[in-house]
Amino acid sequence: MLFAAIDIGSNAVRLYFANVYEKNKHIAIEKASLIRIPLRLGEDVFNTGYISETKKQELLQTLTAFKMLIDVYKPLSYCACATAAMREAANRNEIVSEIKNTTGVSVQVIDGLEEARIIGATEILDDDKKYEYTLYIDVGGGSTEISIVRNETFIDSGSFRIGTIRMLYGKDEPSEWERMKTWLEKHLYISKELICVGSGGNINKLAKIYGNYEQRLLSYKNLEKGYYEIAHTPLNDRIEKMGMRPDRADVIEPAAKIFMQIMKNIQAQIIYVPKIGLADGIIHEVYKSHILNLNNCTIGYKPIV
Repeated sequence: MLFAAIDIGSNAVRLYFANVYEKNKHIAIEKASLIRIPLRLGEDVFNTGYISETKKQELLQTLTAFKMLIDVYKPLSYCACATAAMREAANRNEIVSEIKNTTGVSVQVIDGLEEARIIGATEILDDDKKYEYTLYIDVGGGSTEISIVRNETFIDSGSFRIGTIRMLYGKDEPSEWERMKTWLEKHLYISKELICVGSGGNINKLAKIYGNYEQRLLSYKNLEKGYYEIAHTPLNDRIEKMGMRPDRADVIEPAAKIFMQIMKNIQAQIIYVPKIGLADGIIHEVYKSHILNLNNCTIGYKPIV
């Protein structure tokens, strides 16, 4: 069964089509197609508090194109979610309304805790990688979401205003880093029975360059090595010699720093990188809504006031 997800992030906007089926009583998600447009809404919001007219028009054009592709692909259902940049934009009400009127797409602005829950609900670990506890880490342009799952039971989640675009502009606050550290230390007792799972394009790239890509594993030691190597590599060389997209080359350094700090705080020596993201979680939720015969997928929806 084909489903679709639109993920309006602080760094990029994605349209994700995936086939979903059940295997051994677990939901399996298989990518059919992914389109990623690096709009960087966070550049506006984290500096001015607003999404500019230019960025708004680019977003409208992107979502118009996405809706046309959805109409052609004809998924059984789809859902559009927006995260940190949109939820912090002072003009989000106006933009969400204009998106609906222009494209017909209803955007659900989700808070950070709901974002963490959605990612943590994905069923992606093989039996040989399962520990009693799983720490899901998703690093985005505007925020970092962390969830803890024990076996298949959700335990806790935290959302922190620490993200790659925010860090590029020096908008990450020391108090937020301290808050994240305190939250992690509260759960330090689980560290010996814990596996870390990283999501997002940056950790995927880091794992590809510095990790065991076949097993999707990246050690803290190699992550640290990669961080310092990238930090001392000029931006143009990251693009030309390391094969990074321009919109990846500048944010991968702060992303590595965030993952390193989390792993250090929780005393984790290795992170599993199964190539998932928020879009996979949205697909998971859309599928569940479809199975329950709900007319619409309302992921953590709260009316915008």
